[in-house]
Amino acid sequence: MKTVISCLIAYIIGQILWLLPIPAGLEPQAWHLFSLFIATIIGIMLRPFPMGVMAIFALAIAVITNTLPISDALSGFSNEIVWLVVFAFFISRGFLVTGLGSRFAYKIMSIFGKHSLGISYGLVLTDLVLAPTIPSVTARIGGVVYPILKSVIDLFTGRSHDPKLGAFLTQTTLQSAMITSAMFLTAMAGNPFVVELAKQNGVTITWTSWLSASIVPGLLSLLIVPYLIFRLVSPTTRETPHAREMARERLEKIGPMKTGEKIMFGTFILLIVLWILEVNATLVALLGLCILLATKILQWKDVIQEVSAWDTFLWFAILLTFATYLNKLGFIAWFSKEVIFYVKGFSWQWGFLLISLLYFYSHYLFVSCVAHIGAMYTAFLVIAIMLGTPPPVAALTLGFFSNLMGGLTHYGTGPAPILFEMGTMSLGQWWKIGFIASIANIIIWLGIGALWWKLIGIY
Repeated sequence: MKTVISCLIAYIIGQILWLLPIPAGLEPQAWHLFSLFIATIIGIMLRPFPMGVMAIFALAIAVITNTLPISDALSGFSNEIVWLVVFAFFISRGFLVTGLGSRFAYKIMSIFGKHSLGISYGLVLTDLVLAPTIPSVTARIGGVVYPILKSVIDLFTGRSHDPKLGAFLTQTTLQSAMITSAMFLTAMAGNPFVVELAKQNGVTITWTSWLSASIVPGLLSLLIVPYLIFRLVSPTTRETPHAREMARERLEKIGPMKTGEKIMFGTFILLIVLWILEVNATLVALLGLCILLATKILQWKDVIQEVSAWDTFLWFAILLTFATYLNKLGFIAWFSKEVIFYVKGFSWQWGFLLISLLYFYSHYLFVSCVAHIGAMYTAFLVIAIMLGTPPPVAALTLGFFSNLMGGLTHYGTGPAPILFEMGTMSLGQWWKIGFIASIANIIIWLGIGALWWKLIGIY
């Protein structure tokens, strides 16, 4: 019944929009595509079917109704940004197959795990190390960080009965994952989406330019936010030597680094170096995949069975196509002109601050960062540029916020429900800390971050 009701809600809203009088200045094709796009986003939010299924339905409707010809509707599948994400997913599997990701995590924990605050920074550092080459934040947290986190919480639940320690560590894990996702172009599937949408509006972002802008505010957030959560939650267990013991025991059980891990580590370093040298990002990811296949770190069945990669490939290509043609058909330009009328009296600084905050906190209405990007990024970017905001500042800030906003709720990004279901914190506490962390991140990224961007010549 829930599936039927959710589908009906999405259909009715889309149909109402479709039948409304077409606004002056818009072609019917643009308005109909917008109606279908909104229905798709609502369907993704209500989840009567997985995101990929909803995207496939939308693609079929777009072609059947002649909203888009079949050649245009399928154009997103040839986009290199889409393939960058897919190749990166395949590479990330190498960390799990070889066990290198777990080795990183336990090694870091064996160094930092003496204190509860140290454990949190150990988890943060683990995520930071893995983020550049694992574009699924859900896979990164769920596949590597979560097992270590759960082991630590279980260890101390039995020893100290300190529920606050679990609450502190789970919230720190979520918030730091959002920060590391904002720091690297290849750390979250939506970031390449941002890059492509920015490119369509005249702003070029490379792997290196993204990192150069994010590195200072990102590292500051990773230092400050965990400590802020520590002060808010105040776990009573401060000394945690058993965590270090557990990590060292796991490392001894794993044994010396094996050949597969060494190859994976070498490939990881090679990818980072080539991205820094600004070699085409998709080509670099393809090269990394070839190395892992040639050395048999990955088998062909690993590629075929990487469900997350192929799922992302389908919905990402379709959403990108819709967003692209909304822009090409003039809808974004029309919408931006309508909105700019209400904010044109502001200076670009105040206007962009208002737009950024609206973009950030509207994520309370979304269950997916990618859906949020598809629905709002292009329009808000164009409005910001029309206000006079330096285009790189507008494109990058909205891109960073597209990640940071995921920490607001227990449903706003993939890892959130996984961590919330551990039951370490009430819903009210979760939202409260998410909101406070969001304020800290906004101050850091728009305050110190803006000064850093000025220093390095972004504007």
